[in-house]
Amino acid sequence: MSAASRAPLTLAGAVVAALLLSACTSGGTSGGGGNTNFVMGEDGIATVKQGERVAAPDLSGDTIDGKQLDVASYKGKVVVLNVWGSWCAPCRAEAPGFEKVYKDLKGQGVQFVGINTRDTSTKNAVAFEKQQGVTYPSLYDPTGKLMLRFKKGTLNPQAIPSTLVLDRDGKIAARSLAALSEDKLRTMLTPVLAEK
Repeated sequence: MSAASRAPLTLAGAVVAALLLSACTSGGTSGGGGNTNFVMGEDGIATVKQGERVAAPDLSGDTIDGKQLDVASYKGKVVVLNVWGSWCAPCRAEAPGFEKVYKDLKGQGVQFVGINTRDTSTKNAVAFEKQQGVTYPSLYDPTGKLMLRFKKGTLNPQAIPSTLVLDRDGKIAARSLAALSEDKLRTMLTPVLAEK
């Protein structure tokens, strides 16, 4: 077999290997295995039963507008965490729907918090929120340190965008690793909001 005819086979092998590796990293564990206690729905939303959830890690720090924020201060509310970047096209697509749901539900004990990541300055992040009309706060996480605080085997954010729903006790109830429409976000949030 000539080198020219081996090249497509080598490329095909590399593509298959990359796909296999990426499939291994999107299943809800961050390098860990074992029983994760979550169920992946057909809609791509993973959920955990109320008694089997784990607490979200410490998610505190500076916001994109220079204020301090600690997600734990929202205990008692259902919290929607959305990981986003100003450079991310799917993040731009989902932002208007997130803002609409936030405005609809903030009076019902729901708080939204963004986690802006991989933006090299807050300037782009602030411009993104202004352009998209986002009014809820966003933590500034340029290097992804907050995302790395999630324990192995939990419903952790592994993609941008990712969305997590925390229950009123600050435990991770649901996760999506893809951009969400307004309807899918409401579908993800409604069961947790209904819990007592």
